[in-house]
Amino acid sequence: MQIKSLISFVVCGVCSAYSVSSFADATDMETANVAIDTKLTFMSDVRTRGISDSLKNPGLKLSVQAAHESGLVALAEIGTASKKQFTQGNGMSMTLAGGYRFGDPEAWHFGTGVAYEMFPGAKFDAPQTFDFDTFTPGNVRSTNYNTSFAVIEIGYGALEARALNVLSQTYRGANTGGVCGAMLQFAVDPQAALACYARGEHGSRGSWLLDIDYKINVSAATTLNLHAGYQKISNFSEADFSDYRIGLTHKHWGYEWNVDWVGTHTKARELYLVQDGDQVRATDNNTIFLSVVKRF
Repeated sequence: MQIKSLISFVVCGVCSAYSVSSFADATDMETANVAIDTKLTFMSDVRTRGISDSLKNPGLKLSVQAAHESGLVALAEIGTASKKQFTQGNGMSMTLAGGYRFGDPEAWHFGTGVAYEMFPGAKFDAPQTFDFDTFTPGNVRSTNYNTSFAVIEIGYGALEARALNVLSQTYRGANTGGVCGAMLQFAVDPQAALACYARGEHGSRGSWLLDIDYKINVSAATTLNLHAGYQKISNFSEADFSDYRIGLTHKHWGYEWNVDWVGTHTKARELYLVQDGDQVRATDNNTIFLSVVKRF
């Protein structure tokens, strides 16, 4: 099992609130408008917080966002995911999110929301304990990769910062079996994995994912996108890591063309390794990836 980072999917839905007119007061609610944005994205690699969710293969994602002029926003998203990473699944990821945003989009603005990310059918079986007397693992249990979050956001103009807190028992399956088990499977020296098991059985509820983004308009059709992120996983400091992204978006022929350089700094790389047949492949490589967005 590999611990991967989370999409800042709520931001997509929340930010779209600014695509409609200014916030309405209570007397305007009866005539309020809803803006719906549907987009299809083709990616050369499905990257979430710098980590590949598609085992570095191309993928698709369909997103539908609804933004009410009162500030209420909602997002539904479906995309592809690797069956070798999200084992026993059907190769899909799904996200549902909702929230509220208020303030001045040109100055201080704020947002709050909740989100749920799921990988239908995906789960893994791993021992949650280790008997140091007999030197054998035990208490094998199934764990899914689904995660629920609370989200808060603060921004000023084009600068956006947000924090996601894990409400579910685990963040993408990060428990003793997932983290310590992956370390035991892939590490050359098992000492770190055994020390992980020695801490007892834990989940990762309460983990924090932090992001900051800034957009710079290079021209009328081109935007420079800057991102930095950090994840702090409760009970498993081995899974803490940081990521960054530098990219350009250019609008032409009715499409959004994107090129991004993504980088990660992981503490325990074995958490980001995947068994692919006879090969072991890493999902945290620094890389350039491309994407094309079509809005409807």
